[in-house]
Amino acid sequence: MGQQQLLLIVLGMIIVGIAVVFSITLFRKNAIDSKRDLLINECGNLAMDAMKYYKRPSSLGGGGNTFVGWAIPEVIATTATGYYYSAAIFQDSVLIVGTGNEVVNGNDSVKVQISVYQNNYKTQIIN
Repeated sequence: MGQQQLLLIVLGMIIVGIAVVFSITLFRKNAIDSKRDLLINECGNLAMDAMKYYKRPSSLGGGGNTFVGWAIPEVIATTATGYYYSAAIFQDSVLIVGTGNEVVNGNDSVKVQISVYQNNYKTQIIN
């Protein structure tokens, strides 16, 4: 084999190696984004549950225009996506933090915070 052929083989191997590393990185980022979207979706479901509790009269087992007394149902507290715990329940709002099983970098997991009010909710991505 000539020197030119060896050089082309080495160059081809380097290009393939770079492509493989790039593909793995892209796949990992896509998996993290997917896990984050699932967390946001499940937090949204919890927010809707909290808003239903807020609007339901206390005589029917609701809050009667307050979030006090609402808690995350134990069935939903831990899912395949992650786990959810209520950081704070106030009279007019609830703050829910969802932590996923997907580790982003080092020891940091995917985390989403959602603030629930009587008619809407706001999502904030922590990690």
